[in-house]
Amino acid sequence: MENFKKLNGRPKLKEGKRTKFINVRFTEDEYKDVAELEKQLGITKTDLIRMRILSDAKKTVINSKELIHHLDKVGAELGRIGNNINQLAKHANILKLQGRLNPGIISKFNELFGDYIKVQQLLEISLRKIIRAMGI
Repeated sequence: MENFKKLNGRPKLKEGKRTKFINVRFTEDEYKDVAELEKQLGITKTDLIRMRILSDAKKTVINSKELIHHLDKVGAELGRIGNNINQLAKHANILKLQGRLNPGIISKFNELFGDYIKVQQLLEISLRKIIRAMGI
């Protein structure tokens, strides 16, 4: 018969093995806060505490409910802005057909619309940064 090597489970880590232990005590309220964050963020208490303490730049802790709430507000505001732009464009077209459109109004609209586009581009950049920070 051949000699079979006895397997002892998963191979031992040579690097990156966590061998040190820190014991931490929390008050009841502090523990509830940690447990609530664990539920909201979907990560273990250990990983949450490790990320908070070590401030790992690759893993930013983000309150997803709060983020979604703010993004919802931003989306609603962008919708309102879009409606305003459409109403202004419709009104300008009506005035143009009637021959009453002032060229100064056109230039002012173009200036404001350019500002809006710049703000929208900054918003897109910020959203990309948030997505990268979340690790998606």
